[in-house]
Amino acid sequence: QVQLVESGGGLVQAGGSLRLSCEASGRTFSSYIMGWFRQAPGKEREFVAAISRSGTTPYYVDSGKGRFTISRDNAKNTAYLQMNSLKPEDTAVYYCAAGSPSVLSATRGYNYWGQGTQVTVSS
Repeated sequence: QVQLVESGGGLVQAGGSLRLSCEASGRTFSSYIMGWFRQAPGKEREFVAAISRSGTTPYYVDSGKGRFTISRDNAKNTAYLQMNSLKPEDTAVYYCAAGSPSVLSATRGYNYWGQGTQVTVSS
């Protein structure tokens, strides 16, 4: 079992930055691919970014490339999502997830999910 706890969300003006953190319990953190998803009101949960088990290979949704950076520190059992140049359309609840997905952008491959952290970007 892995428990995930997100933090770092909040209210920020357009163009601002936030750094989300996802702390995992347990000693198997490094065995999981970590992903970040988001869900806006009335919309489906969508993929934002994922990172390989070693942390050497990141993957991004097209809308996040150049603005978002995913990273992880396996010694601290923590994954991060640095978000820069935020836009109002980035407003959503952001979730971190852990698993061994065959398709990184699909929610079904992630076994464990955090409770989410709200990100609100004002125009």
